[in-house]
Amino acid sequence: MSETLEPRVRRVVAEYLGVDAEELGPAVSLTDDLAADSLDLLELALALEAQFGIAIPESVIDDVHRYGDLVEVVQALHARQHAPAAPDIPVVWARVLPADGRSDTILERAGQLTPYTAETIADDALHAGPGARLEMCVPTDTSDVTLTRLADDFAWLERRGVQVSVRRDRAVDPATRGTHPHAA
Repeated sequence: MSETLEPRVRRVVAEYLGVDAEELGPAVSLTDDLAADSLDLLELALALEAQFGIAIPESVIDDVHRYGDLVEVVQALHARQHAPAAPDIPVVWARVLPADGRSDTILERAGQLTPYTAETIADDALHAGPGARLEMCVPTDTSDVTLTRLADDFAWLERRGVQVSVRRDRAVDPATRGTHPHAA
């Protein structure tokens, strides 16, 4: 049990069920040992939601029988609802056009822009040489922040002679199921 959450859960349960906090142990049955009925459990769930800033589905409360189970549910919901947001990993379509304009040496990549993919795209652009162009397209719903971050992340290539373009394109949107933007 969590060192920080369990004492808080204990206080709320003791208060709402009118029991001594010392009576609460992991194996204590909320309904059999503490005589809590469905209304008591619902009020307890509401109090825990308010205390911890979580949402406890009614179906979960119906399945909680022991105090230890209740603490585990609160801990899991608290961890899930208060976890830091996952970083935004954009979906991109990238095309490297060589300086000599030969179409047989155009490189294309599409998918989530993981660090490995970003490094691979940058390597492709550098190998194409000075005067090459890197065109990156993202879905139309990509935020301005993400679009700017992508442009900034690849801006160093311009100091190496590679032109970089990052733009939104409807053809990259997952809803259109396009694999790459329409050629301009």
